[in-house]
Amino acid sequence: MSHDPHPEEIRRPRRAGLIGRLRGNFLAGLIIVAPIGMTFWLIYTVVGWIDGWVWPFVPGRYRPDALINRWFGTDGAPPIAVNVRGIGVVIFLVFTVIVGWIGKGYIGRAVIRAGERLVDRTPIVRSIYNGVKQIAETVFSQRDTSFDHACLVEYPRDGLWAIAFISTAAKGEIAARLPGDEEIATVFLPTTPNPTSGFLLFLPRSKVIVLDMTVEDAAKLVISAGLVYPNPKDPKLPPVTA
Repeated sequence: MSHDPHPEEIRRPRRAGLIGRLRGNFLAGLIIVAPIGMTFWLIYTVVGWIDGWVWPFVPGRYRPDALINRWFGTDGAPPIAVNVRGIGVVIFLVFTVIVGWIGKGYIGRAVIRAGERLVDRTPIVRSIYNGVKQIAETVFSQRDTSFDHACLVEYPRDGLWAIAFISTAAKGEIAARLPGDEEIATVFLPTTPNPTSGFLLFLPRSKVIVLDMTVEDAAKLVISAGLVYPNPKDPKLPPVTA
């Protein structure tokens, strides 16, 4: 007659082996290290890219290594090589602030208008400049131009729902030519996991379900492919973490 194990023995979880514990610790550490490492890597890469773009415009005698060798001298020793990463960013920021300050003045605005009139007469350059200018004005404008709300829309067919973002009401020729009297919403439908690409949709307001979650939480939901979910009890609160 076989002896049945005690119920507590049945419910007792199996202890993970050494490999399992190491794998669990590695994954836990990866969750902590990966965001920090990616953030520093991205900043380091962007700073290096700006430096590489700015340095060719800086005369050689005014670069850090040239200044140090001129001020302190080398006394016949090999010249001191200095690669101060980030100086180009500082130069770029100062230069951009100065350009913005000049551009806001009367003379600066007159020069910009004259330059834009000249650009408007150049076929290919005109299209590139106007497109980049509109994007820059939208992204860097000090006015509130971010998405208004996160929403749900039926896409790619009825019965299938996708997260999207309401930017504004349709205007101009788009609003005038669409049939019906209902207000048309301009909706951006991002792709997963890269929300920078997607589709621009024009939908009647009745076809859009506005969500209570913030735009940031909806973006996290899209980027994580549904793994990072907002707080189910109160969507306005931060997501629940395990």
